[in-house]
Amino acid sequence: MKVRYITHLSKLDGLTEEERRRLEPVADRYVFRLNDYYCNLINWDDPDDPLRRLVVPLESELNDWGELDASHEADYTPVRGCQHKYSDTALLLVNEVCGAYCRYCFRKRLFMNDNDDATLDYAPGLAYIAEHEEITNVLLTGGDPLIMSARRLGAIMSDVAAVPHVRIIRIGTKMTAFNPYRVLDDPDLLEMVKEFCESGTRIYFMNHFDHPRELTPEAREAVKLLRQAGGMTVNQCPIVRGVNDNWQTFASLFRELSFVGCPQYYVFQGRPTAGNEPYEVPIVEGMHIFLEANRHVSGLAKRARFSMSHRTGKIEIFGVDERYIYMRYHRAHRKEDYGQMVVALRDDKAYWLDQLTVVSGPQSAIESAAGYEPYHW
Repeated sequence: MKVRYITHLSKLDGLTEEERRRLEPVADRYVFRLNDYYCNLINWDDPDDPLRRLVVPLESELNDWGELDASHEADYTPVRGCQHKYSDTALLLVNEVCGAYCRYCFRKRLFMNDNDDATLDYAPGLAYIAEHEEITNVLLTGGDPLIMSARRLGAIMSDVAAVPHVRIIRIGTKMTAFNPYRVLDDPDLLEMVKEFCESGTRIYFMNHFDHPRELTPEAREAVKLLRQAGGMTVNQCPIVRGVNDNWQTFASLFRELSFVGCPQYYVFQGRPTAGNEPYEVPIVEGMHIFLEANRHVSGLAKRARFSMSHRTGKIEIFGVDERYIYMRYHRAHRKEDYGQMVVALRDDKAYWLDQLTVVSGPQSAIESAAGYEPYHW
């Protein structure tokens, strides 16, 4: 099926002329992109439809709030297009285009005119990976690698797989949700995945389903084909206001993902990225949503961790009581922080570690609000 892309609000039939006029300044600041497949999943008669909210701009995105690089990814970028925050995993930002643009994206800066984070020349990043034998996992991201042709993606994967110490290639993608025909209609892509897996390189597809309505028959078939080709499939997504901010939605999502063999890997606390204020959910509320959703699904469907991708590391949020929020460093840039507990005073309005008062934990967490400086390459 030929999917038609929509890159201007004037071409979006579901909006009134007045809505287009009001939202144009938002799309000028944070680029808009959609396609007709995903448009047909939206109930345009419902202004609060969760899939509409996921892709259609809101005026409140222009509020003066947050920062473009909320997790300070630049601090962990040794060469352009390559990030190395955790010892065994490196990221290659191989493109700056997606099948559509999530309005709450934490990398909105990639889709702005003056961005230079992503690069078509991944050679410097590849050389860096080759020089660091501790790197066993490489995540291809951006942007969405599956927006590229199988030939282009295969060339990148071949170069990465040729590095002897790289055993896993991860592909971060929302194409199975935004345009599953990218998988369904491309046998070359599936054959490429099969060849890599048979040669000994494990391929993980890090899918991004935010809502159970995205798990259409076409999307389920795309996941099945990736698995049949030898790929491993998991899912990760944030809690987003107006999209999935209730336990019933997450319970359904967890359950259905387990049925299709694409279990939830992480549930993320939304990053305080510029433009994302209307999509934020406070930590305590998010924790309650996560716990209650897990209470209603089987053990196979509740393997995810509720985590915050903070500048100091990936911090798992695992408990809340009347006085405290309980966390631990699931991943950490500084080796001494790994596994360390973080206890903060409960604040029902806080959405990020930097807004909390930490009463116990490593200095990285205690000093975060005071300008923690990670290691600079």
